[in-house]
Amino acid sequence: MAYPTDGIAGTALIRAPSNLGLRPLRPGHEPGTWRGPQALTEAGLEVALRPDRTVDLARPRYSTEKQPGTVLRNGPAIRRFNEGVTDAVAAALRDRLFPIVVGGDCSILIGALAGARRHAELALVHLDGHSDFRHPGNYEDFPLHSAAGMDLALAIGLGDPLMLRWDGAPDPLVPAERAIQIGEREGRDPDWGWEDIADTAITRIDMFELLERGLPDALRRSFAVLDRTPAIPFWVHLDVDILDQTVMPAVDSPGSPGLDYAGLAELLRGFVASPRCLGLTITIYDPDLDPDGAYAGGLVSMLADGLAPLAARRQGM
Repeated sequence: MAYPTDGIAGTALIRAPSNLGLRPLRPGHEPGTWRGPQALTEAGLEVALRPDRTVDLARPRYSTEKQPGTVLRNGPAIRRFNEGVTDAVAAALRDRLFPIVVGGDCSILIGALAGARRHAELALVHLDGHSDFRHPGNYEDFPLHSAAGMDLALAIGLGDPLMLRWDGAPDPLVPAERAIQIGEREGRDPDWGWEDIADTAITRIDMFELLERGLPDALRRSFAVLDRTPAIPFWVHLDVDILDQTVMPAVDSPGSPGLDYAGLAELLRGFVASPRCLGLTITIYDPDLDPDGAYAGGLVSMLADGLAPLAARRQGM
């Protein structure tokens, strides 16, 4: 069933409080990203977005123990949680609502893509300070691996089978030639471990190119790729660590260089204004690293600005 992209009836806010795909930063630590959806809501996100539907997924249980049949930390729980994400996204699209899935960690992208893939073929715009391309071909020999560092690889069909096959969706969820990664900041480091991404058909614009050549150039280059298949919609994934750590330190892997709020809002506007933009995932904000909520407020303001074109798309039906 193809999803029509010539107008939307509204938006759906899907709050996905997962931290399952992240490693503990120290013994006994549990990552705080599961609190992200509620903290952003308290900072005004729901008021700013005024969704037509709000869906709250139940918080899953985090574990540091190895699980049978998988090398993924919390693997079976990630699968179950993403099945809920899949159903919520598919239902929103069925009702012509634009899904905004707020996490949580990056592993929720896979469930969102699986839900969207029930309706249409897809392209993917991956906005992230890291390529998230860990997979069995470049694994180090660890007993457990974190799915939040694998979401782009999983999206194009590389990784643990537990996360590759979804009811009503093909494998891969997105062909590599229709995936665009924007924002990698570590790919020029001599010890970077994901060099084999260069052997794929993924289009890559790293942070240095993005800042040097400018946001309009990145949008132009991205749409040159997306327009190769003009009938196919695309999903946008936003990991907020694409922001510079001076702007957004409340993430598990902050870094520099990165975007400021104005730049990220401009980039988002450029993508979500397209009638072919099908939905959005927002991940990795960790309220435990933002005890007074200062960064939550800035993030909500940026999202309100960056998602403003959705109102015009709704009016344009």
